[in-house]
Amino acid sequence: MASPARRKVLALGALAAGALPLIGATGTTRALAHSPRTAGSRSTPRFPDAWFPITDYGAVGDATTDCTGALRTAVAACHAAGGGHVLVPAGRWATGAIHLLSGVDLHVAEGATLLFSTDPAAYLPVVRTRWQGVEAYNYSPLIYAYRQRDIAVTGRGVLDAQSDKAHWWPWKGSGQYGWQPGMPHERDDWGHLEQWGATGVPLAERVFGEGHYLRPSFVQPHSCRNVLIEGVTLRNSPFWNIHPVLSSDITVQDVTVECQGPNSDGCNPDSCRNVTIRRTAFATHDDCIAIKSGRDQDGWRVGVPSRNILVEDCVYVSGNAAVAIGSEMSGGVSDVRVRRLYIPRDESLDEESVACVLNVKSTPTRGGYVRDVRVTDVHAPAWMYVPFEVTFQYAGGTSGDAFADVSRLSAERWYVGGPCEYPIRIRAREEAPVRDVRLGDLTFRNAAQEPLFQSVTGLSLRDVVINHPVEGS
Repeated sequence: MASPARRKVLALGALAAGALPLIGATGTTRALAHSPRTAGSRSTPRFPDAWFPITDYGAVGDATTDCTGALRTAVAACHAAGGGHVLVPAGRWATGAIHLLSGVDLHVAEGATLLFSTDPAAYLPVVRTRWQGVEAYNYSPLIYAYRQRDIAVTGRGVLDAQSDKAHWWPWKGSGQYGWQPGMPHERDDWGHLEQWGATGVPLAERVFGEGHYLRPSFVQPHSCRNVLIEGVTLRNSPFWNIHPVLSSDITVQDVTVECQGPNSDGCNPDSCRNVTIRRTAFATHDDCIAIKSGRDQDGWRVGVPSRNILVEDCVYVSGNAAVAIGSEMSGGVSDVRVRRLYIPRDESLDEESVACVLNVKSTPTRGGYVRDVRVTDVHAPAWMYVPFEVTFQYAGGTSGDAFADVSRLSAERWYVGGPCEYPIRIRAREEAPVRDVRLGDLTFRNAAQEPLFQSVTGLSLRDVVINHPVEGS
C-alpha cells in the first residue's frame, strides 16, 4: 500500500481533474458529475423553501470567530419553524460540533468552508455513538444527529476537520501520524471498551470523552431516518468520515472524501438499511466504503444487520478496499449490490493505490453472516493487491469458533488491468466454508499467483481470464 504522502499526491491530482470517467461493461465513458438529486426507489428528505442564513444569527466568516453558537441557534430556529435550510454562505466559518434536528438541511454553499475546531473540548458533552463496532459515550462526531428524521448536509462547499499530525491523528499511537513516546494514545481506551463490550458492561458505564483518546467520526446520523448527504467535500477527518449508525433510508451522493489519516474510512453504514451511495469519489487511507454491523458480543447484543445497500457509479482514487464488508459485521450484512466502479491508475506509483475491489473480512470471533452480495461492471486499470478477497483471518485473527456464515457472493464483468498478487483469494475454514460463489466475465491482465480457493462450496466460474493479453496491446 502506498505511503500517505505519496498517495496524497495521487488523490489530490486525480480529484483536481474534475470529472473522472466511469466505464461500464459497454466500454462507454461517462463523467462523474454533480447532478440533481434523484430519489429512485429510496426515500430522500424534502425541505420547505425556508432559509436561515447563519449570518442572521451572528456568524462571521473570517475563519477565526467561533460560529458554533450561531450555527446551533440557526438549526434550532429552522427546526422550530417546521424545517428548511440552514445556509452557510461563502466564507470560512470556524465551528465546533454541529447537532442537526429533524427537518433541517445544513446547506454549505459553494465557496463556503466549515473549519472544525481541533480542540477536543469543542465536542463535549459526550454523546451515544459506536466506536469500531462497540457502543459507547464519547466525544460528539463533528456533525451529529440522534433520533432525528428528514435531515441533510448538502451544497458544493467544504467540511474541513483540520486533522493532521499535530491534531487528532497522533491519538492513533503511530509515529506515522505524529505520535511520539510519552504522548497520549487510544490503545488503552480501546482495550477497555473492547473488554466492556465482550463482558456486557452496561452502556451507561462506557463513558469516554474528556481525558480519553477515542477519536470521533466526522458525520454521524445515529438512530435517524431519511438522511441525505449530497455535494459536499469532506477533508481531513479525525476518524471515519461518514458513519451512519442504526439508521435507515440513507443517501450519500455526489460527495468527495479526501483524507490520508488513520482509520480514514470514507463511508461506513453500520447496522443500517436502505442505503444508497452513488457518484462519490474517495481518496482515503483506509477502506473507501465499509459495511458494518457491530463487533463480536456487543454486535450480537444489538443484533441489527446492515441490509439493502446500493453502491453505484463511484470512483476510488486511493484506499484499502473500494468496498469492504466487515470486519465488524457481527449483526449480519445482506443484500448488497455494487455496480459501475472505476479505480484509476497513477503511473507514477510502483505499488497499489487501492488494494481490493471487494474485501469480505472477518475473524473467528465475529459470528454474524454475509450473504447476497453482487459486484458488477468494474473497470480498474489500477495496480491492486487482491481484487476479490474473502478472509476469516483479518488482522491476524485465527483463534475462536464463532465463524461468519458467508454465502451467495457474485462478481461479473470486471476488468483489472494493472498488476495484482492473487486475482481472487478466498480463505475460509473447513468448519465454515464459503458457499455459492459465482464469478463470470472477469479479466485480470497481470496476476502473480493463481486464484486461491480454500474451503469453498458451490463455486461457479465462467469466462474468468487471467494473464490473457488484450487485443491491440
